[in-house]
Amino acid sequence: MYSAYFRNLWLAVIASGFAFAANAQQLLLPAQSEIIFVSKQMGVPVEGRFKKFDAKISFDPAKAATGKIAFTVDMGSATLGMKETDAELVKADWFNTAKFAQATFQSNSIKALGAGKFEVGGVLSIKGLNQNLVVPVSLSQTGVSTTAVGAFVLKRLAFKIGENEWSDTSMVADDVQVKFKFALTGVNKL
Repeated sequence: MYSAYFRNLWLAVIASGFAFAANAQQLLLPAQSEIIFVSKQMGVPVEGRFKKFDAKISFDPAKAATGKIAFTVDMGSATLGMKETDAELVKADWFNTAKFAQATFQSNSIKALGAGKFEVGGVLSIKGLNQNLVVPVSLSQTGVSTTAVGAFVLKRLAFKIGENEWSDTSMVADDVQVKFKFALTGVNKL
């Protein structure tokens, strides 16, 4: 009796592994992808980007609700294009990369809206702080490549980005727009 139970359990685990593997063919193409952040310093937009990030994606547009998306961003790869400023970003008041090297996003829901548009809900974690987030994403396909684009606004102070003297929002606004474009392979046709 127990051996049949464990055999069936083992078969279920193997089957679910194969099902995940069947959808786990999507790959992020980092060289063709980007994550940009735009903040305002004394009212002037300042654009930066993350140079290193990765993703694990299991997604079929026809079965969006069953998809899983996980992103990891190397916070030490942030750049505003100037060495002096970039050296400040890694410090404790900003990204504190010595203690929090990565930011993560883990999806917990994907909703198809039609016409290649989706809402991806999940948890964004920066500096050990978590926030629920819903991100609008649009997919387009060219040949075997799929491009996912989207944008959202986060409150930097909710993640303790820009602490102490930098928490003054008249110097650096609390709202930070995050824009992304991810090039993917292996996504089923829309």
